Amino acid sequence: MTDARVNIHEYLAEFDDIPGTRVFTAARARKGYWINQFAMSLMKAENRERFKADERAYLDEWTISDEAKAAILARDYNRLLDLGGNVYFLSKLFSTDGLPFAEAVSTMTDMTWPEYRQMMLDGGRSPEGNRSIKGKY
Repeated sequence: MTDARVNIHEYLAEFDDIPGTRVFTAARARKGYWINQFAMSLMKAENRERFKADERAYLDEWTISDEAKAAILARDYNRLLDLGGNVYFLSKLFSTDGLPFAEAVSTMTDMTWPEYRQMMLDGGRSPEGNRSIKGKY
């Protein structure tokens, strides 16, 4: 009889082997709590106005690391995902900047917005060659 129990840490570590993907796990949620709370604050018009008037001052009101603040100011979305940001919460930042979701997401790839748009219109990224970092894709 095989033991069906799975080591949850080993299981979750497998997600890190998916090229170009950051799976939003409970650990990432805990890590990025304040990044995501900040992003959700941008749902209110008065907060968007305050943020746009002085981004750094608004960020300094939050319990966010300097590294995360720098990533927000630089709009380094991949870094924010690494720090626990959730793309759906970060969409409030995209929207505050006037960026459509797909255009903002294109900045997280090695493609320009027109290239990304065309790739998606053509059916998305091929799974061929995109299966494993350890296996060199």
